[in-house]
Amino acid sequence: MPFAAEIASVGASLHARGYVHGTTGNISVRVTTPAFSGYLITPTDVSLGALDPRRMAAIDLDGKQQFGDPASKTIALHRAIYGAQTDAGAVIHTHSHNLVLLTLLGVWKSASILPPITPYQVMKVGPVPLIGYAVPGHDVVPQDVVERIQSMRSKGVILRAVMCDRLGPQVWHQNLSSAMAALEELEQTARLWIDANRNVQPLARSQLDALRERFGCVWAD
Repeated sequence: MPFAAEIASVGASLHARGYVHGTTGNISVRVTTPAFSGYLITPTDVSLGALDPRRMAAIDLDGKQQFGDPASKTIALHRAIYGAQTDAGAVIHTHSHNLVLLTLLGVWKSASILPPITPYQVMKVGPVPLIGYAVPGHDVVPQDVVERIQSMRSKGVILRAVMCDRLGPQVWHQNLSSAMAALEELEQTARLWIDANRNVQPLARSQLDALRERFGCVWAD
């Protein structure tokens, strides 16, 4: 199945660098081939550091599993993201240390867990809303995420991530490499802000406007 080996490679990289631990986290991709249309997602209760490409869960467009090991319980959330953000080709969820710590210490605001403090944060990630705590796998989370995607779209912002309180980020992009780059940028920005005791002056509106004019990235929260 296309992409299975890439998912395993990304999972191993995230695990080796401490973005996930134990059996936390999950990765999915949207697949459209003559033989299969749907999603590949990492199996439930499997370490991302030890994924077998031959055992990835394949879910069809109706949400039914076709083959592979039992799918991650977050497949409903991933499918909701793909449905709401039509250019999304991959979704990554981790329990990244600094991002989870940030929700324990207190985020900047619910509309965006971090202020815009670096240009690449604005360019590669954008604002990241906080999704209120819910039991993992609860069906209220997909609804909340879709509402956030739609709300930000009305402001001209293409949302690329949300942060689930006390759990971790959900990051999506056109492909796996872009999603991983956005995740890395987000985690490192959280680290910068925590290391600075959450006392950093955000970029000025004129600076944000200059980034929008040059790169097309819109910051609105």
